[in-house]
Amino acid sequence: MLVGSFLNVCISRMPEDRSVAYPPSHCPSCGSSIRPYDNIPVFSWLVLLRGKCRDCRQPISSLYPSIELLMGLLSLLLFWRFVPDPGAVDGPHGAAFAVHFVFFAMLVVVTFIDIRHYIIPDELSIYAAPLGIAASAGLAWIGAPDAVGLRGALVGSVAGAGVLVSVMLFYRLVRGQDGMGWGDPKLLAMIGAFLGALPALPFVVFVACLAGSVVGLSLMALNRRAGWGMRSAVPFGPFLALGAMVWVLHGPQMISRWFPGVHYLLAVG
Repeated sequence: MLVGSFLNVCISRMPEDRSVAYPPSHCPSCGSSIRPYDNIPVFSWLVLLRGKCRDCRQPISSLYPSIELLMGLLSLLLFWRFVPDPGAVDGPHGAAFAVHFVFFAMLVVVTFIDIRHYIIPDELSIYAAPLGIAASAGLAWIGAPDAVGLRGALVGSVAGAGVLVSVMLFYRLVRGQDGMGWGDPKLLAMIGAFLGALPALPFVVFVACLAGSVVGLSLMALNRRAGWGMRSAVPFGPFLALGAMVWVLHGPQMISRWFPGVHYLLAVG
């Protein structure tokens, strides 16, 4: 949850190219500094502040504690995934947990920035791909579970960008307009650096397309029925992030159970 508090700062400041380190946390309405005892994840918002700034009494978005709770939940799921015996945590399993925790944290920030601003910062996509490549190589070197290694990370990063760039160019050729922004291929390049190419990337893209289609069609139906005049564009980055998280937490097992032929061909799990 402490990390979730920092992610709130990143989500708020990165789209505006502001430092995430300075100035310290402050009220978005009046600018007054947040006191240390008012910065306790979730508890301060719910109990001490009751959703309002202590100084100006303006509401503080419920998004802040929500992201803190989300990161707490994701950390528990990752711990369950990579640390089979909490009483005997070894180096490889602990390293796998730490790397994927950082990976998930970046995906959470990407998700909420893309939803709010329809952009994906390069710092969390293409610039983070080398981090994923280095982490994948390091995990393979120490024998961590499910590590894709240096070669897998390099291929995954190139393939991730290449797949969506190809889709973008084909869509532009057929429709004469862009179907997605350049941030999405960069994001998939970063995801490929952490997860490798096969079978992770097809799974990630499939889940992203499925979830994106369901949400997009639902919003279109609601928009037409209620006459809200909502924008028809739906950011794709959050769905790529969702697909990546599902893969890390349970993807190989899902493929083994539902598509055993693919499991044997690609030696998953």
